[in-house]
Amino acid sequence: MSNVVQFKKPPKPPAPKKPNPGLRKLLTLLGVVAALVATWAYFQYVGGEPG
Repeated sequence: MSNVVQFKKPPKPPAPKKPNPGLRKLLTLLGVVAALVATWAYFQYVGGEPG
């Protein structure tokens, strides 16, 4: 055993994972469908006819 201190680099943290592109497309599609359903419901129940 010696009195020499060995300096070592700490391990690199793992890189963050990028979001799945398929999941992003799915969420976009669901958002568009939800907007269309909300628009349809508004005109169906509130009414969009003038006067």
